[in-house]
Amino acid sequence: MDCMVALPGQLFYSTQIPVCLWFIARAKKNGRFRDRRGHTLFIDARKLGTMIDRTHRELTDDDIRKIADTYHAWRGDKQCKAKYEDVPGFCKSATTEEIRQHGHILTPGRYVGAEEVEDDGEPFEEKMARLTSALREQTEKSRKLDQIIWANLKDIGYGG
Repeated sequence: MDCMVALPGQLFYSTQIPVCLWFIARAKKNGRFRDRRGHTLFIDARKLGTMIDRTHRELTDDDIRKIADTYHAWRGDKQCKAKYEDVPGFCKSATTEEIRQHGHILTPGRYVGAEEVEDDGEPFEEKMARLTSALREQTEKSRKLDQIIWANLKDIGYGG
């Protein structure tokens, strides 16, 4: 196995399920590219694409280029200007030993992990206080709206 690319769901009109592309190389050491023996590239592209209507997604040219450039850089194409590096949440070059440790499960998301979350600079304690306060206000508004709805239902004979 040379590379696996997990694609998002809703790309095809005949099914909503996501698909996974498997790229198999006969020889991972052939002189044209770098020696990739003992390594497999996993790309998780499930977050890419744009919804073109309520039920169908389409990969943009930039999405396709991002996937292709990642693969070409990883395998060492001489025409590729980019240098490959693992990107948390998107791609990972896993060794055969890592795959063995995962029980030979070939799900890209298992290897690429989660993308790094940007720190917004707000201290945790302040953020939790702010969010808890907002939740309290919204819960109170919800309770008042529920009372109004039940009163209106009772006025028209359905509030029992």
